[in-house]
Amino acid sequence: MTTQHLEKKRENPSQTLFSSFHEIVSNSNQDLTLENANVDGRSPLGQMNKFASESAKAYAKEYLLSNEALEAMDDNFIHIHDLDFMATGTTTCAQIPLGKILKNGFNTGHGYMREPKTISSAMALAAIIFQSNQNQQHGGQSFQAFDFDLAPYVNKTFEKELDTLKSYDLPISEERMKEIAWDETDKQCYQASEAFIHNLNTMHSRSGGQVPFTSINYGTDTSKEGRMIIKNILLATKKGLGNGETPIFPIQIFKMKKGFNFYEADPNYDLYQLGLETTAKRLFPNFSFIDAPFNYEFYREGEPDTEVAYMGCRTRIMANRHGEQTSIERGNLSFTSLNLVKIALISNSVSEFYKTLEKYTNVVIRQLYDRMCFQSEKSAKDFSFLYGQGVWKNSEQLGPNDTVGKILKQGSLSIGFIGLAECLKALTGKHHGECDEAQKFGEEIVSFLRQKCDEAAEVYDLNYSLIATPAEGLSGHFVKQDKKEFGEIDGITSRNYYTNSFHVPVYYNIRVIDKIKKEGVFHKYTNAGHISYIEVDGDVCKNIKAMDRIVKAMADNGIGYGSINHPVDRCHQCNYTGVIDNECPKCGNDNEEKIDRIRRITGYLVGTMKQWNTAKASEEEDRVKHS
Repeated sequence: MTTQHLEKKRENPSQTLFSSFHEIVSNSNQDLTLENANVDGRSPLGQMNKFASESAKAYAKEYLLSNEALEAMDDNFIHIHDLDFMATGTTTCAQIPLGKILKNGFNTGHGYMREPKTISSAMALAAIIFQSNQNQQHGGQSFQAFDFDLAPYVNKTFEKELDTLKSYDLPISEERMKEIAWDETDKQCYQASEAFIHNLNTMHSRSGGQVPFTSINYGTDTSKEGRMIIKNILLATKKGLGNGETPIFPIQIFKMKKGFNFYEADPNYDLYQLGLETTAKRLFPNFSFIDAPFNYEFYREGEPDTEVAYMGCRTRIMANRHGEQTSIERGNLSFTSLNLVKIALISNSVSEFYKTLEKYTNVVIRQLYDRMCFQSEKSAKDFSFLYGQGVWKNSEQLGPNDTVGKILKQGSLSIGFIGLAECLKALTGKHHGECDEAQKFGEEIVSFLRQKCDEAAEVYDLNYSLIATPAEGLSGHFVKQDKKEFGEIDGITSRNYYTNSFHVPVYYNIRVIDKIKKEGVFHKYTNAGHISYIEVDGDVCKNIKAMDRIVKAMADNGIGYGSINHPVDRCHQCNYTGVIDNECPKCGNDNEEKIDRIRRITGYLVGTMKQWNTAKASEEEDRVKHS
């Protein structure tokens, strides 16, 4: 729908809007003010953002959505993500070409940044790039090849240190000078990594309400310089922030590849082991798998740009109908999710279920197209960093007054889904964790959705794709409305949340390997993004071999992107970080208000569970450990 077709949909939307305003002012609705766990919705600027968000949603509903999309949303069949940003015409996320931007220099609007000469400057500018781009998108951003992109600046630092040593005319050999120069470069690389992490956990964007939502991918650069980047970012993460806090950002993804870091004889195997030690203490890095067939098909040896990259929550983009098939300089334009549970609850047969599922999938396909048409009308000058500094592929071809439609075609339009487990329970009486027949049926449903995406890609000649939805606020929103309509149905609407995407329910006891196998089959269908978690108990720092076995099992069973969850708690009184049951094992503190319990919410971390909405808090409480 373009700006020339704006028309008012309903006569009196103000009552609902002002009701939301009252809840914001009174802080009476935690699910509204804490919709995003990393934004303090109670703070003055957080409240202002919520006022803006609710107003923008109301505007979009009245003027920007088609009647069929509005009706489907009001009837709880679909959820349009980031609807509050729709009127701005911005996109969801991007894989930023860090190396290119550092090499060419960039302008943040207040002055030109030239190419850095040292690793310290390069990492400082990398943080600024993240922050500058954050205000031009409603989702996250990522560096696709963090190690490869920064390696040249490690070398520049080494050359500078070596030149300085040579100027002193020291009575030592050149080989010894090189050793000293590399040692000093290593120290500077660690300090730069530490500063980078500190910056990304303290630099607020979006009116002071949120630090940039950032991810970095690394792990396959085997050069001396690249290895130094990987090693030091892991060491700085492992150490933690000033008082030992676990860094929330950047989300870190260690790229696994046989021949690079998978086997003991591989050149970066030692860094993979350090990655396991780090995730055992800090929950990051997560692990992606280049050798998964749907990732490997794009891979070309010796070309880092062809390595798969993920955004922290799960977003993935590779296939491209309008250009090179890589992640770099591209991202998701927008996505909308289907409520599989309600579709199942109103269906009296499997054939009726598929008929209804197809109906609402078609609604989503058209709604995503309409939204892209609206985005395409925006001018390049409206996004001075995203398109003006070469973040998005081919954006350098645009003049300030050019519209952006011709370059947006390289992005993806994604259909998401939530509640496969509850959907199967409604249709068969069992979810896929408990029954192989339900598992097979679940695969057929997800395969059907992928087929619909592929058909839409052909019809519209756009990159339609299927995403395993990262549901935070949505996990409670859908079930809350369905419970009003259908009542409380055991195993379906009886909890405060629906199970995320294709996951086996968090409350279901299942072995690690069985969970990996059951969820692994869905990764190949969800080409817009996916993640699988394993919940482990206790202090996993003492059992790195078990962590290694889990990662290898993921690699062997079709997982594209996975992570390992475990308790990470911190005592405010003594800064102890580890597992805290009822009281701190170091100082005896038993005041829950003085203990941070860091957990993964949808793919990213939250510094304290006090900021979770009720649905996700209920889900976390139900999580069982996988044996």
